[in-house]
Amino acid sequence: MQRGNIMLKLNEKYKKEAVPQLKEEFGYKNNLAVPRLEKVVINIGLGRAVADSKIFGQVEEDLKLITGQKPIKTYARKSISGFKIRQGMPIGLVVTLRKKRMCDFLEKLINIVLPRMRDFRGIKSAAFDKSGNYNLGLSEHIVFPEIDYEKVTEIYGLEINIATTAKNREEAKRLLDLLGFPFATLR
Repeated sequence: MQRGNIMLKLNEKYKKEAVPQLKEEFGYKNNLAVPRLEKVVINIGLGRAVADSKIFGQVEEDLKLITGQKPIKTYARKSISGFKIRQGMPIGLVVTLRKKRMCDFLEKLINIVLPRMRDFRGIKSAAFDKSGNYNLGLSEHIVFPEIDYEKVTEIYGLEINIATTAKNREEAKRLLDLLGFPFATLR
């Protein structure tokens, strides 16, 4: 990560650049009314790990390295015989990041991970929901710098949900845009 004026930390960038800009564009009267990042949820679904519990342990360790926080297992709510899943089986992992860990993760995502992706031309701006939350899917976990390529036996994807306090898509997109998210331009 670069230091100095070139790259401000995410929290400083929000306070110094995003808040005044959003107040001007959307007419907020108070700094507390300006949309902000609330939390980041990282989710991995592991249908393959049902057959091999070694994979589950490795994925759990990788997610712990990526986020700096211990993941929580998610369990199947009902049995699905076609997928060989029984009720109560572990089928995924989830991590919820807030405050400093959230900011650190997003800085790493914006400045290191996304540029390392193969054929990266920007993230889609259509992945916002009505409430102003953004969903991003990564097909390979090996783009994170903490993952050692030599030890990887399975490549798996993960989903990243960025929850904001924005009231609609436009406000949320502008917030993430001001924070430095590399959205794809229309061709």
